[in-house]
Amino acid sequence: MLNCCEGDILFLLDSSGSVSSYEYSRMLGFLSELLLPFSLGEDQVRVGLLQVGTQPRLEFGFDAHNTQSGLQEALGNTKALRGDTNTEEALRMAKDWVLKPGGARGARAELPRVLVWLTDGVKPGDVIGPMEELREEGVAVLVISTGHGNYQVLRQVVTPPVESHLYFVDIDDMSIITEDLRDAIIEILWAERLQVRDVSTDSAVLQWRPVLAGLNGYYDIRFGPAPSGGVVGGGAGGPGTSPSTSGGQYQRLTRPGDSSTARLTGLKPDTTYTATLTPESNLQVLNPLSVTFTTKPEVLSPAVVTVSDSEANSVRVSWGPLQPESVQSFQVEYSALPGGKLHMTTVGRGQNSTMLTNLQPDTQYLVTVSARHSYGQERAMSVKVCTEEVRPDLADLRLTTVGSDSVQVDWKASMDGLRGYWLTWEGQDGHGSTTAQRSSFYLPPNLLSTRLTHLPPATRVCVWPVYRTTRGKGLCCTAQFHSDASAWGHRS
Repeated sequence: MLNCCEGDILFLLDSSGSVSSYEYSRMLGFLSELLLPFSLGEDQVRVGLLQVGTQPRLEFGFDAHNTQSGLQEALGNTKALRGDTNTEEALRMAKDWVLKPGGARGARAELPRVLVWLTDGVKPGDVIGPMEELREEGVAVLVISTGHGNYQVLRQVVTPPVESHLYFVDIDDMSIITEDLRDAIIEILWAERLQVRDVSTDSAVLQWRPVLAGLNGYYDIRFGPAPSGGVVGGGAGGPGTSPSTSGGQYQRLTRPGDSSTARLTGLKPDTTYTATLTPESNLQVLNPLSVTFTTKPEVLSPAVVTVSDSEANSVRVSWGPLQPESVQSFQVEYSALPGGKLHMTTVGRGQNSTMLTNLQPDTQYLVTVSARHSYGQERAMSVKVCTEEVRPDLADLRLTTVGSDSVQVDWKASMDGLRGYWLTWEGQDGHGSTTAQRSSFYLPPNLLSTRLTHLPPATRVCVWPVYRTTRGKGLCCTAQFHSDASAWGHRS
């Protein structure tokens, strides 16, 4: 019996109508052979079976079987559900109930959780999103397809690496993947007992289950750059092994028996490390655990350049990160495209933005931010930015009534960048309430006047200048018709 592991494994078994009775019996036989070597129990491996049909059903939960005889008998008595392939509902049950840590009849908290999905690949439904949610919650997902499943879909739902967690196999040849799948499950259960989190360019946090809690002992931790063999010091290494640390450069830490984390410091950026945790106790012999991780690459500034506050003659350029401990200064170069004059400004290392001024309106610029680092390295990043066009406001608007229902509209405006005018009028009765009479139309840029006819007694007229990207600020006047022609100046 395998006493290697501790964790909860949920099998998601397709027993819908697309799976024949023969295929279903072969799947159950495969599960029986796969699970036979495992030791079951509260401090070992626990197994659950969730069947997929029109109404998915939990055939048995993690707390149902603590012996192989009970598990094998339950598998032998399991009957197919038939109906539709409602995988989405089954995954909801798995996420909200069966694989939820600490819940009633659910998975155990702080232990590895594995979901193994057996499917014929026929109409699996929208499974990518639910599977991603499970993975984000720490569930390792493996898939076995006995039919012509969609590889592109299934490769997205499994936990990397795909080559050891996704299997396509004929229903009559399932036994050929039994050992590989079992090894993949064991590797997950082992690996998740020792985890690395908060990895940065020069540090990482090692986390484990406090197996020495209550015992007189301590943890011996050794870590260093991983050689080609992937283990500190070049020994055989790997989960559950005792790697040699002789001849290699490594650091050593010790932590008391009730601890569960250790911060590894003094690491190099973009470097693969192997850390080995060995529980030391006179009362119990425990195997060491190893984990391999890679520190983040050093990010040299500028890693991001953005533009904001764009106006006709200016724009703000920002960059990051600052890194004042390594950057000597920032240099900003900019020129109009294409082939404009190059301008340059230098900014102190404690500043992460600058305003570029005296720019040409409605012009595209190439802006390059470069940083000179104290140890000789340089890094540059470029962006393109467009200044706003000049949009002069309407200078003047005058209305002159002509007769009892017409008005002469005259205005003044700058011709720079002008594309035309947008004129609207809205009729009002003599008491000031708005009526349904209104109209809008476009006028070409060469016109500075127009006549409106057949207007209501009180009409509000507005004129806006139109530019390439938007309208400028316009003016409005209200015309009141009297027996004598009169003129009004603009009123906003």
